Amino acid sequence: MNPNPLTSRSGGHLVADALITHGVDTAFGVPGESYLAVLDGLYAHNDAFKFIICRQEGGAAYMAEAYAKLTGKPGVCLVTRGPGATNAAIGVHTAHQDSSPMILLIGQVGNDFVEREAFQEIDYRRMFGPMAKWVAQIDDASRVPEYMAHAFQTATSGRPGPVVLALPEDMLSAYATVADARRFKPVRASPSAAQMARVGELLSGAQRPFVIVGGHGWSRDSAKKLREFSEALSLPVGCAFRFQDTFDNRHPNYAGDVGIGINPKLAERIKSADVVLCIGARLGEMTTSGYTLFDVPIPKQTLIHVHGDPNELGRVYQADEMICSGIAEFCAMLGEVTKHAKRIDSSGALRQIASELVAWQSEPPLYTSRSTPAALNLYNVVQTIKKLAPSDAIITNGAGNFATWAHRFFPYAGVEHCDKSQLAPTSGAMGYGVPAAVMASIVAPERTVLNFAGDGDFMMTSQELATAMQYGGAPICIVFNNGMYGTIRMHQEKHFPQRVYGTQLANPDFAKYCESFGGKGFTVTTNAEFDAAFAAALTHTRTLKTPALIELKVDPQDLTPGATLAAITASAQR
Repeated sequence: MNPNPLTSRSGGHLVADALITHGVDTAFGVPGESYLAVLDGLYAHNDAFKFIICRQEGGAAYMAEAYAKLTGKPGVCLVTRGPGATNAAIGVHTAHQDSSPMILLIGQVGNDFVEREAFQEIDYRRMFGPMAKWVAQIDDASRVPEYMAHAFQTATSGRPGPVVLALPEDMLSAYATVADARRFKPVRASPSAAQMARVGELLSGAQRPFVIVGGHGWSRDSAKKLREFSEALSLPVGCAFRFQDTFDNRHPNYAGDVGIGINPKLAERIKSADVVLCIGARLGEMTTSGYTLFDVPIPKQTLIHVHGDPNELGRVYQADEMICSGIAEFCAMLGEVTKHAKRIDSSGALRQIASELVAWQSEPPLYTSRSTPAALNLYNVVQTIKKLAPSDAIITNGAGNFATWAHRFFPYAGVEHCDKSQLAPTSGAMGYGVPAAVMASIVAPERTVLNFAGDGDFMMTSQELATAMQYGGAPICIVFNNGMYGTIRMHQEKHFPQRVYGTQLANPDFAKYCESFGGKGFTVTTNAEFDAAFAAALTHTRTLKTPALIELKVDPQDLTPGATLAAITASAQR
């Protein structure tokens, strides 16, 4: 029996009430006339609901996706039809590839105009079908509670992901007498006792085990149980691409990040492992170094793959043990494994792994091999950040070679200690870092938020600094300005050396750009200047609560930690 009373409301108010029913207190979007009735419904919940108005729908969708990562709750984004929806598509794709629960609500033309190619009309089922868990249109106001409940249920259950609902204007203005639904309850599978016994059996017989962790849904408790499990069995742990904060990077069992530009010694260690336990990660292209760490379809290693989606298990790799389970549900049973599994004598291996990690994270030859020290050494930039930033700082980035400095050299404290601290797109989407940082600084104002951005990456969504100013967000943006789309230039030099075309950029004065929004800007060309600027930026954001930006005048030769631009070109010409 539904305890909620029957009440007469417009479709727009029903949508707004459903958001409250399902525990949503923050959403992101750009207003549009197509869903004004929903905004009117949210007006009635003004004290309990915060609508973050963004400057472009792509930024709004990124914020909703990053919100899901940061909080573990579904991110909600509201946009208008046509151009609003197409702009928001990049966030939906990111939520799909990153397995983040997200609800995108789109205003739609009325049913009286449908199929006429009316103003801004798009069939969202066809548009979003391949990149969302469910796409639907609510044509009947009386079914709003049903559709909204199903949307949240779908987005958060199994492998989380995005759901898209179209809201026709005539439905939003129509009235219906219905009751609210109950709040959604995510459904996730659990491993069987027999499966956990098999995990223990396989690990007990291992000589060279390895654990890979990642994916959405890690909590402090599940991360704590993972750490205790790794300690009890003396297991090395690596974090999947852009899920580096799953396991404390300072822990002696931490082996490094398993992603783009992986430590070659770590890659060889995974290839030569006899048993690999993967918890939560999809084992996609980036985490497997282009599907080279494991043979396809049958890996040489004994592979135990734990994932919340049965369709992901066996998709590429036919693991020896495939366990459909939520992360919390699996980690809750790790204690049973440690009771019966044999501790592996891998103390020597762990010491070797730690030594390899220290070497990998030391100053790269890019700087140590120079006869004249670099004016701006990016390795030392990260060392200053490590020294001055709080251990629970949130690091965001979009896509580009610049992100390597944050991935390889910055130690993430781990979910167990400070909740989520890395917000980055496994989809490889440029422009993600600024909106993610703006969102994080608004939602978690007590934490320091740092955005690593390339010059091209930053300019894609930099207008969201206005959103930060409007809502009291105070991220620090560190912009690597080398005057080009660096990653694309790197590939261009590898395949078409010295034929530079379409990758050069002319940029504004980034420091003044930030100041035009009301923030504080710095331009640095040396490490001494950066050290002073970063300390001042920390003080500024903590006291004045407005954004700060530090523009790094980067030598274009310093393309990656592993090689200069000239070295890449020379290698391609051999």
